[in-house]
Amino acid sequence: MDDLVFIVSHSYQIVRTVLSVTSFDRLSPLLERLRVQTRLFHIGPLCGVTTFGAQEGRGFLHVLRKGEMELTHQAPDGRLDTRHVDRPTLLFYPRPLEHAFHNAPTADSDFACATLDFVGGANHPLISTLPPVIVLPLDAVDTLEPALDLLFTEIDHVRCGRRILADRLFEVVLIQLFRWIVDHPDELALSSGLAAALSDEHLAQALVAMHESPGKPWTLATMAKAAHMSRSSYAARFKELVGQPPAEYLAGWRVTVAQDRLRTGASVGHIAAELGYSNPPAFSRAFTRRVGHSPRAWLALQSDP
Repeated sequence: MDDLVFIVSHSYQIVRTVLSVTSFDRLSPLLERLRVQTRLFHIGPLCGVTTFGAQEGRGFLHVLRKGEMELTHQAPDGRLDTRHVDRPTLLFYPRPLEHAFHNAPTADSDFACATLDFVGGANHPLISTLPPVIVLPLDAVDTLEPALDLLFTEIDHVRCGRRILADRLFEVVLIQLFRWIVDHPDELALSSGLAAALSDEHLAQALVAMHESPGKPWTLATMAKAAHMSRSSYAARFKELVGQPPAEYLAGWRVTVAQDRLRTGASVGHIAAELGYSNPPAFSRAFTRRVGHSPRAWLALQSDP
C-alpha cells in the first residue's frame, strides 16, 4: 500500500511539473527577437556527394520524407561525424557548418532544403546553445505533419505564389521544431543551455519574465522570487543549466533586444530607457563591452555591403 501511495504521489508530482512548465508561453518572447529568413532553395534528388558550405549567420533545414542518405560534417574535436538516415527525417543545422550528403536522395525521394538566414548573425541565445546538428525522425514530432503536408503540396505543384508560400511554411516548420526542442531537451541530450533551462519548472518562469521585461530593474533577489527559489539555489541552478550567471545572461539578452531595436530604427536614448539603463552613455558602455563596438558603430557595420 505504501508503495502504491509513493507511486501515485510521484506520478502526480511529475504531471504537476510538466503542466506548470507548459502552461505558459516560453517561446514567443524569444522568437519575437529572432529575425530569420527561411528560403526554399532545392527540391527533388541530389547527385553524388552534395556539399553545403558554411556562411556567417546561415543555417540549414532539410526535410527528407522518403528515401535515405548519409550525412557528414566535421565535429568540434576535428573528427568526421557520419550519420546514416534511412527514415523520414528533419535535419536542422542552426549555425554555420559545412556538411555533405552522400548517396543522396534519388528521383523517387521527397526531399527539400531551405536556408535559414539569421539577421545579424546567429548569436540569439536560443540558437547559440543548440548542438551543431539536430537529426530528428519526423514521427517524433506529430505536429509537423500538417505543415509538411502543406509544404510538399506547394512544392509538388507550380502555382502562383508557390515559392513565397513554401518559404513561409518552412518558417512554420522551424517554429514547430523549436517548440519540440524546449519540450524535449532530454531526448537531444541537452543537459545545459537555454532549451534545457526553459524545461525547468522554476527557471522557466524567471527566464520568461526576463525575456518579456528586460528593462525591469532585475536583481538576483527579484529573479529568484520569480523562480520561487532562494537566491543561492537560483544562482547555482541557473549557472548549472544556462552556463553563465543570471546577471551575465540578462546583460546578453538586453544586447540582443537592443540590436533588434537598433535595426528597426529606434534611437539610442529610447533603447537605453526601454532597457532600464540610467542614461544613454551607460547603455552605450554596456553595449560596447559585450559587442566591441558602440551601438551606432555596430549599426553602421550592419549596413555595410
